[in-house]
Amino acid sequence: MNEKEKNTLGWQEWVALPKIGLSALLAKTDTGAATSALHAFNIQPFGSESNPKVRFGINPIDENKSYAIYCSANVTDMREVTSSNGISEIRYVIKTFLKIGDEEPKEIEVTLTNRENMKYRMILGRSALEGFNINAQESFIQKKLSYDLYKNFKKQSATKRSLRIAILSVEPKNHSNQKIIESAEKHDHVCEIINTKRCYLNLKSHKPEVHYNGKELPFFDAIIPRIGSSLTFYGTAVVRQFEAMGTFCLNSSGAIGLSRDKLAAHQTLIKHAIPMPSTAFANSPHDTENLISLVDGVPLILKLLESTQGKGVLLAESKKAASGIISAFQRLQAPFILQEFEAESGGSDLRCLVIGNKVVAGMIRSAGEGDFRSNLHAGGVASKANVTKEEKLISIKATKALGLEMAGVDILRTPDGPKVIEVNSSPGLQGIGSVSKLNLGEVIISHIEKKVVTSTRPKAFNKSLS
Repeated sequence: MNEKEKNTLGWQEWVALPKIGLSALLAKTDTGAATSALHAFNIQPFGSESNPKVRFGINPIDENKSYAIYCSANVTDMREVTSSNGISEIRYVIKTFLKIGDEEPKEIEVTLTNRENMKYRMILGRSALEGFNINAQESFIQKKLSYDLYKNFKKQSATKRSLRIAILSVEPKNHSNQKIIESAEKHDHVCEIINTKRCYLNLKSHKPEVHYNGKELPFFDAIIPRIGSSLTFYGTAVVRQFEAMGTFCLNSSGAIGLSRDKLAAHQTLIKHAIPMPSTAFANSPHDTENLISLVDGVPLILKLLESTQGKGVLLAESKKAASGIISAFQRLQAPFILQEFEAESGGSDLRCLVIGNKVVAGMIRSAGEGDFRSNLHAGGVASKANVTKEEKLISIKATKALGLEMAGVDILRTPDGPKVIEVNSSPGLQGIGSVSKLNLGEVIISHIEKKVVTSTRPKAFNKSLS
């Protein structure tokens, strides 16, 4: 290519918009248009008045509408644009970088509009064409690209974009929620609290929806479920609906439900050979004494299956006390489990916070004076922990066994080695964040970025393209 051709464009050219993850687009030059236009569907504004953003999808391949890339950008303007057929519309204006051939990327303004019935996914207007000569008699003067670039999308570096994230919670002022929101905003994402109780579901088979305060909720890139145990049934139904809509959920509805069912969780951990204290369960035993012997006698721990934060967890120091508590639970028709009491732990346990496939923090929780429960909500005290390799492996294995992406794994340090006593699907961040001196909200947001930031890529993409 000679020097003259370097600065010349044909009436159609291949271009890329690398900042928003578009590797190859067929574009038409149009000196009659002042501003460039980009095909976009499902255009949704989000963010605040001071920092407005827009998210949208694009089918970069005109003959393959099943393949979509989802982008987001800052809104720089709202502009009325009249198309060549005389129709006016208000369009969002964004700035992004345009790359043509071997030229350095240049920042241009682009308006967003639906061009699904048009051959060209992009029109290059006069402002983008500055510095170029246009030869209307030729096409593809610059280097040709190919839609095959999208086949290898997963091998390319992730494209950074602003995400729309929701935390499902009934506690907007909760410390953990606020830390996550702060970290999301530092990464230029928008994160908001959605009150789980105020969500209601439209169970359409072709278009599932979540409604909130009288309106349909927009699409969220990610949901962070922080659902209390008392709201497990309805909360998991809401998470399941977001899953049906294609939203990434940090913990899935099935994993949350499994972790909250203490009996099913224990049985799952047993299946994966994860060490735990001896545990027993029965519906209505007539032989209480034999049931007690299954956990090596007294003292022992009794737990309601729906207990949380140390509530519904009792210590029976004698057979008489254990029999009395069992009888009381039976009269209340409250399901419970019995578990051996590890006296050697001294009222302390280890909490490991697992995010993804890594233990990111650990703390020792010690029971308050006169109590055996180490839960911080029950008066326990937190201190920094040095987590061993074995404890890390067990924590990660337990988290995976229950299908969780994020969990607080509680471990007793016993003479026989570490034993898992519980896996929490909505662990608090305040205590463990304070003793570890880590910004755990930052870790959560970084993990979500790894899961969500790249484009969606249908499994059948390679097959449908060839």
